[in-house]
Amino acid sequence: MKVLGIITARGGSKGIPRKNVAPLLGRPLLAYTAECAQSARRLTRVILSTDDAEIAEVGISLGLAVPFMRPAELALSETPTLPVLQHALRFCQQQGEQYDAVCLLQPTHPLRSPDMVDGCIDLLATTGADSVVTMLPVPHQYNPHWVYFSAGPGLFRLSTGEAAPIPRRQELPAAYHREGSVYVTRSAVLLDQNSMYGTRTAGLLVDPAASVNIDEPADFARAELLMRRRNEAAAVAAH
Repeated sequence: MKVLGIITARGGSKGIPRKNVAPLLGRPLLAYTAECAQSARRLTRVILSTDDAEIAEVGISLGLAVPFMRPAELALSETPTLPVLQHALRFCQQQGEQYDAVCLLQPTHPLRSPDMVDGCIDLLATTGADSVVTMLPVPHQYNPHWVYFSAGPGLFRLSTGEAAPIPRRQELPAAYHREGSVYVTRSAVLLDQNSMYGTRTAGLLVDPAASVNIDEPADFARAELLMRRRNEAAAVAAH
């Protein structure tokens, strides 16, 4: 299976200015995703999609291919991810490259491992799913059977549409949410179905203690803490 890895890193970011190249333990945030992608065994090629010259230069210094500059209209704060992936895939196809699937890797998830990338691609190949995403368990208090939507002034309804919530935690079915580190989608689903998910999605469960999404300054502090712990554990194991 030929898989195109696409790292998406636009220049504008509202929560943290220049987030994708902001330093994390002395290295630009982008470096961790670049290193992970380059170490993954199942990625055929890895490219960086960016609209920003500085990010492109940093990407190239990290060994990433930057075959194009992303059009400005695909780098707005409200731009969905889907057309960004479609643009990159079509560009590569126009260059004569064909891929069975696309793997989205966002720099905001610096703790992802190459094994997570390879595991998602393996799942896509073995399950026949349209897509694979990394998943985390939903805490029981946020289970859909206990979650309510607003139904008018002062009124609420269960998200499941049921008349009453399941009474006991032990009876709740397991629920999961997208973790965000890795998305893998078949090329035909991406282009022909105009979807990142298709109709059959498989999931790779990841360790909550090794998951962080850099969205605000506090997330950098948590990521640094988790990385220091991981580095210390690795140093102890090496001895």
